[in-house]
Order: sequence, then structure tokens, then C-alpha cells
Amino acid sequence: MALKKQEWPEVGDLVVATVQEVTDFGAYVKVDEYDKKGLLHISEVSSSWIRNIRDFIREGQKVVLKVLRVDAEKGHIDLSLRRVTKRERIEKILSWKRERKAETLLRSVAEKTGISIDEIHEKAGVQIEKEYGLYEGFEKAVKEGKAALTKIGISEEIATAIAEIAEERMHVPMVEVKGIVELRCMRPKGVNIIKEAFLNAKKAEKSREAKLRFYLIAAPKYAVEVKADNYKQAESILQKVGENIVSNVVKAGGQGSFRREK
Repeated sequence: MALKKQEWPEVGDLVVATVQEVTDFGAYVKVDEYDKKGLLHISEVSSSWIRNIRDFIREGQKVVLKVLRVDAEKGHIDLSLRRVTKRERIEKILSWKRERKAETLLRSVAEKTGISIDEIHEKAGVQIEKEYGLYEGFEKAVKEGKAALTKIGISEEIATAIAEIAEERMHVPMVEVKGIVELRCMRPKGVNIIKEAFLNAKKAEKSREAKLRFYLIAAPKYAVEVKADNYKQAESILQKVGENIVSNVVKAGGQGSFRREK
């Protein structure tokens, strides 16, 4: 059982559908997310001239369509393929896949805890969907652990199970940015001063959602790499860490500079 949605889509919504039957005048589809039937008229298949409709759609194909009209009384939905942009199609398919994966993960949580799927939805799914979005909630559990769930009112038992399932079955991609620091220190134990500067900068940046890596390119150049959830966060951390390293060396009597590598 999925998290409850409204029974019918609204005009303008993007939906994922499966083509069930192709005819000379269009195609009958099943709107997967709502388990409803719909019609894709040939005039809404493409903006260009159609010689053979099967050059554009075929039985069994998954398509992203835009809702044009909804008649709940007649159980009828009119849909369009030509009004969906490439970007809309890509984003909708990604969202749909994420939603399906999140629901599968929630079922695994139910199996792990021995709690019915309906109860899991009631005690956790609804709160996660409201606070983060269901898929994003599992991502949050990977990054922050069960604390991200208990703080929104989910029980310790269910939060622990969600965090464990998420860690086992999800891969959360991170972005990477890189900077270069040039450091010189002619004072006694200058090498140790530079080493301490890196250690202190790493200690000062305590974000759990970022990973830092330092390595020597060729003296006096050192690389600083930051992996984080998004570029804004990564860039911010990189700037802070780079400036911190340079500041520590300069305070100890050395010289330094930092620049973002493009």
C-alpha cells in the first residue's frame, strides 16, 4: 500500500503511464500512480506530422504525460505527450522512481520490525513525507542516522530500522570540489607547522555531511578536496577550510594563499 494520494490527478499534472493499446486515433494508457485509464489522442502525441503512430509510442511503453482533462464521473482522463518537455520528462521519471523505491524500502522496514505496512505508513511514512518527502527522508537517515527521524516523532524502534535499511540499500551521491593552498614556512619545524594547520582546519570543520581530503601536489602546493551533498555546501566548506589552513600557517610565521581550482 502506497502513501495515500488523492484519487484523481489534477489538470496540468505530469503522470507516468503505461501504454496498453495503440490505435489509429491514439492510445489507451494506464495512469500508474492513480491506477486509472486514460486516452492519449493522436493529436496530442506529437507536434510534427504523424505518418505512423507506432513510430512515437508502442504497447508496454512507459511514458510521461500531461493531464488535459479529468472527468471523474465518467472515469476518463485526457492526456498529452507533445506538451511534455524533455526536462519535465526526465524530472518526472526520476521522481517516480524515487517514490517507488521509497515505498519498497518502507515495506522492508515493515518486514524487519514485524509491524504491518499500514501501521508503518501511519507511524512513520506520513511524518517523513510531511517533513522531508519519503525518499528524501531515507536519504536523511543515511546522512544523519536515526536522530533525523526520532526528532520528528518517530519511535526509536522504527527509526532504527529505517536508518539500517536506508544504509544497507541506498547510495547517496555527493558532489566534489577542489582547491589549492600554497604554503611556505621557513621557521624551525616549518613542516610540522604546516601539518598542524591541516589538522586544525579539519577539526574546525565538524560537518557530518562532508568529507575532507588533503594531499601534496608538489611543494609548496597542496590539494584540498571536499565532498558534500550539494555544490553550495561543498563550496562553503572548501572556502572555510582553505582560509583556515592559510590563517594557521600565517599565524605561525609562514606564508600562504588559497584558490579554488576550476
